[in-house]
This record gives sequence, structure tokens and C-alpha cells, in this order.
Amino acid sequence: MKYIYTLLILTGIASTDLCAQQDPLYSQYFNNPMLINPAFAGSTERFYAGIAYRTQWAGVEGGPQTFNLNSHIALMNNKIGVGVIAVQDQIGDVKNTQYGAVGSYRIKLSNSTFSFGMQMGATRYATDPNAVRVQNPDPLFAQFNETKFNVGAGALLQGERYSLSLSVPRILPSNVSQGGQSIQIYSQNFYLYGSYLLYLTEKIQFKPSLLLRMTKGSSASADINCNFVFNQLYSAGVFTRNLNSYGVLLQMAMSNYRVGYVFEVPGKSSAMNFTSHEISLSLSLDVLNAHNHSRTGF
Repeated sequence: MKYIYTLLILTGIASTDLCAQQDPLYSQYFNNPMLINPAFAGSTERFYAGIAYRTQWAGVEGGPQTFNLNSHIALMNNKIGVGVIAVQDQIGDVKNTQYGAVGSYRIKLSNSTFSFGMQMGATRYATDPNAVRVQNPDPLFAQFNETKFNVGAGALLQGERYSLSLSVPRILPSNVSQGGQSIQIYSQNFYLYGSYLLYLTEKIQFKPSLLLRMTKGSSASADINCNFVFNQLYSAGVFTRNLNSYGVLLQMAMSNYRVGYVFEVPGKSSAMNFTSHEISLSLSLDVLNAHNHSRTGF
């Protein structure tokens, strides 16, 4: 099965117009939704920094690998949030590296907070023929790189127990031309996200969430997550993506740190019978006087 992904890439290159897939997949975005919505910058009312790595279809040579590093902080009495984000997504010989700055403005309402956020940055598209095994070399398999500017926006309504957000992380469609082929790096991806926290007992909470992902020219995607939180320190749950893949999420909070792990398997209808793994580590600190000093765990 080592050449499955190479064959997929060759099949795609053979088409006249190549179109990008949706944004990189995440399974722990509900811990740090700033990855999909800039309005979440500063929403923790603390300093936040996180790092995560995801390998999809483990065991397939050239399978998708995603690495992200991001940080944000609440400033000016928690009225604004600023942050930075970097994401590297690699599939076969294609590597997309995104980096940018994020900002949000937060308005306190009677029982909730409304936030509007924007992000600015660039995406570097690069190909490296040495990253895959090519049986019959083709001129299209040559080193190539190009950088494209982009902007994104999002809105967030957040209460003590719920979150509701709508975002477009990259508003401008990005295209490059390689070997006479038109390659779309990214199209507009719309995200609608909602979550709610239920207190089952004093020590046990239930947090369901739903993420809808819509891309022009592709079918809508839905992620359904069901998580249980114990003593605000441990979290365990299950999720499904389009009822086509299923996973288990495990997390643990230690002082100001949080560690997470996701194990994902394809459903019976999936053509790829390989597992996916995702690990994350995050840090949350109250470094300013106006920050939330009482927030711990989840």
C-alpha cells in the first residue's frame, strides 16, 4: 500500500484543473477554536499557547500530516484579543504553510460576550518531488513554491455555558499555476460551530458540540462531538465526521497545562482503511491583572 497516495496525486495531476481540498482537518478544534475563527482570540481572558500534530491515515506513505502552533492573549481589560498562528499541512509532495496575525474586539453583553475577529497572513504553496516515489518521472513533478496573501473574518457569541460562531478563515480564493496547470490552494471555507455545557452533577459535565464545514464545489461536512468532563480536570468523549469516521478523545489538565490525544478510525463506507492520530499540548496563564485568575482545567 506504499504507493496509494502517489497514485492519488498522479491521478489528480492528470486532470486539467486541480482543486484544493477543504482546510486541514482537526479533531480538537473545540479546545482552541481560533484555528477556525479569529474571533476566539482573547476569549479565554488569559494568555494561551498551543501546539498540535495530526497524522491522518497512518501507514500510508505520503499521507496527510498537519502541524499547528498558535498563541493569543486578552488585552485592554479583556476588550481585545491578539494572536499569531502557523499551520503546516503536507500531503504527498505538496506542502502548504500558513502563517498570520489575528485580532478581535470583544463587547460585553448582559449575559454573554460578542466578538468580531480578523486575521491576515500568507500561505506558501510548495512541492518537493523527493517527498514521494515516482515510478515514471513527469515534468510536473518538479520543485515549485509560491506565496499568496489572504485575510479571514469571524464572529462569536459566547456565554457561560455556550458558544456559537461563524467564520471564513480565508476569504480570498488562492490559485497558482504550475506546468500549465491551474492549482487551487484554497477556496472559501465557511465554518458554523456551536457547543453547550450541561452540568450532570457537581463533578460531571456533558459538552456536546457541532461543526458544519461548507466549501464551494464540495459536499458539506459535519462533525458531531460528545464529551464528558470530570472534576474539570479530565475529559473523555467520542465523535464522528459525516458518519464516515469515528474517534475517541482523551484529555487531561495539569495545573496550567492540558494534554490531549485523539484516535480516529474510518467507517465501513470509507475507501481508506487506516487510522489517524492527533496529539496536542496547551498552556494557559493569567499574566495580566485583568485576566481570569480563577479559570482552571477545562
